[in-house]
Amino acid sequence: ALACGWGSTCPLTEVGIGSVPPISFISARSLVAAAFLMTILRYRGMRLPTDFKAWKLFAQQQTINSTVPFLVITWAQLYVSAAPTVVLASTTPIFAFLITWGITRHEPATLLKLSGAILGLAGTTVIVGLDALGGLSSNILAELAILLATVSFACATIFGLRLSEYDPMVVAAGSLLFGGCVLLPFSLIFDHPWTLHPTMESLVAATIMGIFSSALGLMLFYMCLRRLGTLTTNAQGYLRIPIGVTLAVLLLGERVPPNLAFGLVLVMAGVAAMTV
Repeated sequence: ALACGWGSTCPLTEVGIGSVPPISFISARSLVAAAFLMTILRYRGMRLPTDFKAWKLFAQQQTINSTVPFLVITWAQLYVSAAPTVVLASTTPIFAFLITWGITRHEPATLLKLSGAILGLAGTTVIVGLDALGGLSSNILAELAILLATVSFACATIFGLRLSEYDPMVVAAGSLLFGGCVLLPFSLIFDHPWTLHPTMESLVAATIMGIFSSALGLMLFYMCLRRLGTLTTNAQGYLRIPIGVTLAVLLLGERVPPNLAFGLVLVMAGVAAMTV
C-alpha cells in the first residue's frame, strides 16, 4: 500500500505541475493531507500534541522527509520525465543502508545488503552517467538533485525512529500541517495563486496525492518504521519502481530509454538483495 501511494507521486506530479507551480502544488498537497488526517483524528477523539518537543520533532522530520526533498524533486521534474525520476527517487534503501553501515550502525548491515547497495549505486550511475557522457546539461543537474533529495529521504527514515512514541496518524497530521503552513506564505509571495488557472487534472492530482500519497502514505510509513525498522521499511522502494514506471508509461505515454531500463534492472536487483 505504501509503495502504491509513493510510487504514484512522480507521474501525478508531472500532471499537477502542468498548470500549478511547484511551491503552490506541494503546499496544496500538504494542506489537503493535513485536513484529511485531522478530520479522522477528530472522529477518533484524538488531538494533536501542544508541547514544544513534539512540534520540534514534527518540524525537523517534515523538513527532511517532505518539504525540502519534495521541492527539489518537483523542480527537477520540470527537466526530467516521470519514469527516470521514479527510479532515481526510489534508491532510498541504498542510501539508508550506506548511512546505517557507515555512520549510525543502529541496525545490522550484512554482506548481502552491502552487495545490494553496490548494485543499486551501479544502477543509478547507469541512469545518470550514460546521459552525462553527452555533456553536462540541466537534465544532469536535475537528476543529481533528485539523488540528493533521496539522501534526505534516507536520513528521514533513520531519524524518524525518534517519533515512535507518537501515534503514526498524529505524526503524519502534525508534520503535514507544519509543512503546508510553512510553504503557504512562499506560495502567496512568489506564485500569486489567485492569478493561476489550474486545470481539473492538476486539482485532481493534488487531491489524490494529498489523501493517498501524503496522508495515508506518511501514516503507513511511520507505522512500518515503528514496527519493522529502517532497512525493512525502505523495502517498499523495490515495489515503487515498477509501479511508478508503469504509471508513467500508461498515464503520460512516456518511453523507457535503454539506459533507464538497464539501470532499472540493476537498482531492483540491488534493493531485492538488500531486503531478501
